[in-house]
Amino acid sequence: MTITDPLLAEGYRRAAIITRERATTYYWGARLLPIEQRRHVHAIYALCRIADDIVDDEGATQPQAVAATAARLTRFEEDFRRARSSPHPDPVLRAAARSAAECDIDQGCFDRFFTAMRSDLTTTRYETWADLLGYMDGSAAVIGEMMLPVLRPTDPAAALQPARALGDAFQLTNFLRDIVEDHQRGRAYVPQEDLARHGIDLDHYVRTRHVDDRWRAFMAEQVDRNRALYDEADPGLALLPGAAGRCVRTARDLYAGILDRIELAGYDVLTQRVRVPTRTKVALAARRTVPRRRPPHAVAR
Repeated sequence: MTITDPLLAEGYRRAAIITRERATTYYWGARLLPIEQRRHVHAIYALCRIADDIVDDEGATQPQAVAATAARLTRFEEDFRRARSSPHPDPVLRAAARSAAECDIDQGCFDRFFTAMRSDLTTTRYETWADLLGYMDGSAAVIGEMMLPVLRPTDPAAALQPARALGDAFQLTNFLRDIVEDHQRGRAYVPQEDLARHGIDLDHYVRTRHVDDRWRAFMAEQVDRNRALYDEADPGLALLPGAAGRCVRTARDLYAGILDRIELAGYDVLTQRVRVPTRTKVALAARRTVPRRRPPHAVAR
């Protein structure tokens, strides 16, 4: 579909740039999609990234800044709501609203997402895994739900829980990789009861950047939990047709690859930011651009 609205075209262009600069794994996975689906992925990602950046601004959780940050987030949310009912002058909001409308993404998903973002300003610790999952329902699982109408699974009902699990898996991988960065923002996205069980004072470990057996045991437990989420998500991949399946599998394998690299680094996420190199992402996306076909001699008789 050719876009004739210059502002809308600009919004999709900016959304693609935001995705490429801030989420290379999503970007290279989405490269496998037809252009219309790719635009939608970029637009929804950009909307969520901008909201996340608002609450992640330096000092956002400081008592004197919380009210102003919350008001800024509320204005952004209200602008998006208005954009869903009439064309908005902000290009990215215009694109996100168009994608939400064309894909018929339920407004309730966005409501849950913004509620989770707002909680980041007042909740900085999660006592149990169940508590953290409650937060991730609106910050991660719901992103999987948003993507289902974009990717068009063959059985949307059966794909729902795997999509939610994959959203959680992606975010937990981020949390484990970014423990130091989140701590510097005054937040901890790992269960406090798990830290306590392993005898870990997170302030001390982040300050000293010392990786010991306690830390490795704690991280190994978190990685195992994360892999279980990927396992829960995997049955949904078969429900995604063609390019959509290749796109999501690529993103899934690249993100899960971060866990492999965390293990290879001896669970040291304190002195380095573990990442999958961009060249690896590009290479995997390139290999999956065209679906594999069995050679003629392998065809079942």
